Amino acid sequence: MALLKHLLSFTIIIISFVACYSTSLEDPPSSIYVDNSPSIDDGGTFKNMIKQSTDVFALNRFDKLGNHHRSHKMVNVNDYGAKGNGCTDDTEAFEKAWEVVCSSGEAILAVPQENYLLKPIRFSGPCKPNVEVQISGTLKASDDPSDYSEDSRYWLVFDSIQKLFVYGGGTINGNGNIWWQNSCKRNKKRPCKDAPTALTFYNCDDLIVENLSIENAQQIHVSFQDSVNVKVSGLNVISPEDSPNTDGIHVTNTQNIQISSSVIGTGDDCISIVHGSRNVEATDIACGPGHGISIGSLGAGKSEEFVSGILVNRAKIFGTKNGVRIKTWQGGSGSASNIQFQNIEMDNVTNPIIINQNYCDKKKKPCKKGKSAVQIKNVLYQNITGTSASDIAVKFDCSENYPCQEIVLQNIDLQCEGGDDAEALCNNVELSYLGHVRPRCNSERDRKTSTITSIWKEFSWFI
Repeated sequence: MALLKHLLSFTIIIISFVACYSTSLEDPPSSIYVDNSPSIDDGGTFKNMIKQSTDVFALNRFDKLGNHHRSHKMVNVNDYGAKGNGCTDDTEAFEKAWEVVCSSGEAILAVPQENYLLKPIRFSGPCKPNVEVQISGTLKASDDPSDYSEDSRYWLVFDSIQKLFVYGGGTINGNGNIWWQNSCKRNKKRPCKDAPTALTFYNCDDLIVENLSIENAQQIHVSFQDSVNVKVSGLNVISPEDSPNTDGIHVTNTQNIQISSSVIGTGDDCISIVHGSRNVEATDIACGPGHGISIGSLGAGKSEEFVSGILVNRAKIFGTKNGVRIKTWQGGSGSASNIQFQNIEMDNVTNPIIINQNYCDKKKKPCKKGKSAVQIKNVLYQNITGTSASDIAVKFDCSENYPCQEIVLQNIDLQCEGGDDAEALCNNVELSYLGHVRPRCNSERDRKTSTITSIWKEFSWFI
């Protein structure tokens, strides 16, 4: 009998262990280890392991904190004087309604399916818990520059609000045409000035933004700044291909952010990730037109800047100037590390894979060379296929003093749009290959030699 009790206890312990172990496997960390194995067939300058272990998947445990409750108080902007006719300035009505929502908590700022003309607004916190913003209609920005005289950098700002939920299927229209016309990138005679970001979330922790259209921004469409634990999904971000500096989604100094299931086509980066951002995950993204998905720029003005723990997974990039890009200025410092681009389709992309440690945005004269650089290391490109609009599908232009370290290409198949073989150009990079990789890198010297050889073959029949 005693033996039976011991066996029963042991069985219970084993079952409990298996149950706990199984649970732990349901949500594994994002970790990649590549060692100096025989499958690395370039002779192996890659001697150290790449280990990307981020906390981005911990966001799967971050539930919708702002789920709609029928007990929430509905605060309709029309009840506070908004006309919704697209012509009358409704700014004051929105401000009054927000004061009620923020001070009440358990409340929803409701924007019906009408058209609302708005000047710059800052929806400021802190607020009482469980505040939601339900945008079903259209918010249209004033296009009078004098309305932005106090601060020309912002239109709609949500500032210092915890556990905020913004949703609704509506549209945020930056009405940016007047700003584009006055941009120095459109008109070289004009001075370069800031234009407003259409939608900014500043210092918002435990934030959810979903199911919105953001279009025709004055400059950046939506920016997440100085925030922690952010989930973004179902965004449709659109502006003309020639609209200047209209980044789609901009992430700055924000940690633990998921961006998913969104369509982005603008005149600049679809997604840009800059200084202070860590554990950023972008999945199921359609990008085009625009400048692709970019990390940076970093290190401008000799600044020290850091980005780490970036995962871009399952993206379709089409008709863009760049595919997946890391760009840093000469003379800067800091690092961009633990970065993973995987499962990406390229269609007619000018620079499908590019690292540029010599980035320069000056058109008239080249930037001065700097002795320092932002260190780029531990970057994996995995399962990337498609077509390049240029001859060079892979370009690593790295610093002589701070070469790119531990860069891995795994299962890459890129060719020119017409079906011809594409090229890869690599300078100052510690590079390794895994699996099938096409194209593979030539140094700049090898490329020149290859070009001369090709010309010789073309014209040798004359001799």
